[in-house]
Amino acid sequence: MDDFTINNPEYVWLSLAALLALAELFVPGVFLIWVAAAAAMTGILSLFIDMTFAGQLTVFGLSTIAAVLGGRRWYLTHNVESESPLLNNRSAQLVGRTVTVVEAISATSGRVKVADGEWKAKGPNMKKGTIAKVAAVEGGVLRLEALEDTAILDSKPTS
Repeated sequence: MDDFTINNPEYVWLSLAALLALAELFVPGVFLIWVAAAAAMTGILSLFIDMTFAGQLTVFGLSTIAAVLGGRRWYLTHNVESESPLLNNRSAQLVGRTVTVVEAISATSGRVKVADGEWKAKGPNMKKGTIAKVAAVEGGVLRLEALEDTAILDSKPTS
């Protein structure tokens, strides 16, 4: 290390914080911002407290843990709005769609055609070829309900 780095560790930590925050803009996901906050905290503490390198690493490690856990807690308690909240939840996208029964449905088993694939399903007794509506998805199994009106078929695409 050169003299500047040894004599001014706070600038190294603050620069690292800025680089990590900038990297957060280019790397998908929200994780580096919490590490950047920990580096900033270490840099700010280094401005006021003369710490050894081991002390700085300890503060950085503890700050990283606190920032990541705090960030995780914040995300769990604050719902982040999205234009497409079901984008990565394929099973939730199926609720309300109409499907075709390909293997007789009973309260415990059956299969339906969804787009170009098949899904396990259960619900009221239905024969092969019946058109049904997906009411919910429970553990990767579609829970079906019988269609009451054929007008529903016009509002949702048949898969």
